[in-house]
Amino acid sequence: MKVLVVGGGGREHAIIWSLSKSPKVTELYCAPGNGGIAALAQCVPIPATDVEAMTAWAKEHAIDFVVVAPDDPLALGMVDALEAAGIPAFGPRANAAVIEASKVFSKGLMEQYHIPTAKYRAFTGLEEALAYIRQEGAPIVVKADGLALGKGVVVAQTVEEAEAAARSMMAEGKFGAAGSQVVIEECMTGPEVTVLCFVDGEHLSPMPPSRDHKRALDHDQGPNTGGMGAISPAPGYTPELAERCMAEIFRPTVAALKAEGRPFQGVLYFGLMLTPGGPKVVEYNARFGDPECQAVLSLLETDLLDIMLACRNGTLDRLDIRWKDAAACCLVLASGGYPGSYAKGYPITGLEEAGKSAVVFHAGTARESDGTIVTSGGRVLGVTAVGKDLEEAITGAYAAAGKISFQDMHFRTDIGRTV
Repeated sequence: MKVLVVGGGGREHAIIWSLSKSPKVTELYCAPGNGGIAALAQCVPIPATDVEAMTAWAKEHAIDFVVVAPDDPLALGMVDALEAAGIPAFGPRANAAVIEASKVFSKGLMEQYHIPTAKYRAFTGLEEALAYIRQEGAPIVVKADGLALGKGVVVAQTVEEAEAAARSMMAEGKFGAAGSQVVIEECMTGPEVTVLCFVDGEHLSPMPPSRDHKRALDHDQGPNTGGMGAISPAPGYTPELAERCMAEIFRPTVAALKAEGRPFQGVLYFGLMLTPGGPKVVEYNARFGDPECQAVLSLLETDLLDIMLACRNGTLDRLDIRWKDAAACCLVLASGGYPGSYAKGYPITGLEEAGKSAVVFHAGTARESDGTIVTSGGRVLGVTAVGKDLEEAITGAYAAAGKISFQDMHFRTDIGRTV
């Protein structure tokens, strides 16, 4: 099969890496791809959000299957457009991808179908939002309604910080239209766990639990990022908790979307908090998390293409999905200054040496004409190691990362060592 993966980050590199192992994949393409993906797939210079151009290219080149990996093209309806053109695709249609694209929608869905989550209110007016913040006090969470590259959430420790966050989103347009409406919710406490699930519209199959580290600095300090590292499995996610989440959260969510006429096919991301009152939903995503994807797919034994086809065809319940009895750690190497402003174009050394003991997924890299790999994004690389247990995986990821260097390289030193 000729397969096209849409996107160009670490998640897409991990998907490409996994699909490249499938004997069914005869040709592999990625649009737009990056410097590392180019070693496994033919990169096509089409922006991930250009629905029309992507669909036309896939049709012109007789692509058999398209994997739409990032949030933006899913929300824009790329799967709908591809299917309308007769090209099977992996990922939810736009009316189901709204579960990530609008926090107001997702909170309303949870409220209507009694899926446990934090108490919240949604606002379109700044003054009403500020009044609610003052009424509720801090700590409190302020979220932009729409897609904001994983950065549209502020966990405010003071009322002043929450007010500033609301102003920056609603009055100053920090996230554009994504922040014109905000969700303000209670600050839940407890360890966070991500559970990614393959979903075919009705059936679901959970992947090994993972834990993302969102804050930029050690000890969960600094601003939120798209993710500075991930481990899998997540400690503390017991079989009993898994059963409870399946009964109270996972199945009810899939059933709710189906009941609303929005059947979800693809990967549904459950961001959970294990609160003293039980597991609750922090957020949904409509695709693989990044960097959770790199850690989790490193543990997959079943052919990923078979799973994706089953999700698309509604036959997931007939598939026996197998995972390694092991652990994985993905350590993100970022550009200095991320998630704020940062420079690009710095040469990266040590990739080959690091690749001898870990898989180095490229997130923000480019390949120059002479073959040199240079930095081109905030999150540059995801160094991913597998071990018999978490300690071995974490040690392996850091050992491999120690062989890599580029100017102003920044990474956390405590991935997998904080709750």
